[in-house]
Amino acid sequence: MAPCLVLCALLLAVAEGFTHEDMKGAMLKQLGLSEVPKIHKRDVENMVVPAHVKTKYLNLLKVHNKRRRRSLPSLAGILRGIPGNADISGEFVYSDTTRQRVVFEMDSRIPENSEVTMAELKLYKKAPHKRSMPVRKGQRPVNNARVSIYWVEVLESGGNRTSLVDSRLVPIHETGWKSFDVTQAVHYWSRSQQKTPMHLEVWIEGERPGSYAAEMAKSVHFTGQDPSDNTLGKPELVLYTLNLEEYGSNGDCAGGSAGGRCCREEYFINFRALTWTQYWIIEPAGYQAFRCGGRCRQPERSYGYGERRCAVAESAPLPMMYLVKKGDYTEIEVAEFPNMIVEKCGCAVDNISVV
Repeated sequence: MAPCLVLCALLLAVAEGFTHEDMKGAMLKQLGLSEVPKIHKRDVENMVVPAHVKTKYLNLLKVHNKRRRRSLPSLAGILRGIPGNADISGEFVYSDTTRQRVVFEMDSRIPENSEVTMAELKLYKKAPHKRSMPVRKGQRPVNNARVSIYWVEVLESGGNRTSLVDSRLVPIHETGWKSFDVTQAVHYWSRSQQKTPMHLEVWIEGERPGSYAAEMAKSVHFTGQDPSDNTLGKPELVLYTLNLEEYGSNGDCAGGSAGGRCCREEYFINFRALTWTQYWIIEPAGYQAFRCGGRCRQPERSYGYGERRCAVAESAPLPMMYLVKKGDYTEIEVAEFPNMIVEKCGCAVDNISVV
C-alpha cells in the first residue's frame, strides 16, 4: 500500500486554512478507506513492532531528516551550537540490562526566536571485559547490538508514552562515543512539556532474533549508568540552533505567526491529542506541519483572475507508522504520506500560479 498519488485535496486545504478534518479526509483517501479504522487502546497495549517494520520506518525517517536539513540555510557558519549550552549533561535515573532512562534539564537551554535544526544524543560506551562475555560453541558470531532511542512523554496520570526517534547497530567490542539523532525528541518536548526535563529511553536489543544475540546485547553499557561511576563520559545532548532573526527571512513568519505579508507560520499537529489518531498512528507522536498565512499584494487590475491568496508553493512528505484493521486482528504498516509538510508559501491567483 505504498502512497504514490498527489494529495491535491490536502494542498488546497492547507492553502485555504488547514484543519484536522482536512487531514483526516486526505489520509483516508490516500489509504482507500471510507472511515477511520476502529482502533482501541487494547489493540496497542501489548503490541510489538516487528523488526522489519521498525527498520523500514527508521530508513524513511532518516531520508526525511536529511531532506529537511538540506532545505534549511545550513551552510558553514549558520548551524551553530548554543554558546555555553551546546553540551547539556544528562543523568541516568533508571538502568537495567536492556533499558535505561536518561534525563536532561532543558530550562533556558534554547534561546528565544531560534529553531533547533539538529540535536544529537552522545553516549560513551565502554568495551566489555572478555571474561564477562557469554560463550556458546557452534553459534554464529554476534558483533553488534541494536540501540534504539525513544522520547518519553510523561503523562499527567503518572504513566509514560514513548516515541521512537532513532535506532542503529552499535559494535559490542568498541569503546568510544556513539551519537544518535534526537532532533524529533527535542521538537516533541518543546511542544508539550517546556517547563519539565526531557526524558529519553535507551533500549538495547539483539542485532538478530535469538537468545544468544540477546545475551550478547546485555554486555553493552554506557558510562554514567552506574551512580558510583565518576569517570568522564556522562550522556550529553548537543543542540544546533538557527537564529531566526538572521535566517528567518526565507519565507517564514517573523515570531512564528502570520501578521502581515504572506509567509509560512508554525502549526504543530499532535497525533496523541487527537481522538481519531491517538491509537491509529503509532509514529510519529506529532509533527510541525506549518501552514500559509498573511496577505498578498493585489494588482491594480485583476484581469478577471480573482484575488491573489497566500497558498502552498512547495510541500514535503511525512513517514508514518500506523495500524491497519484486518478482520479480528491488526497489522502495522509504514508509508510516506506526500504533501503533509508545507515547505514554502507564495501568492496564488485562483490556484493558477504561485509566485
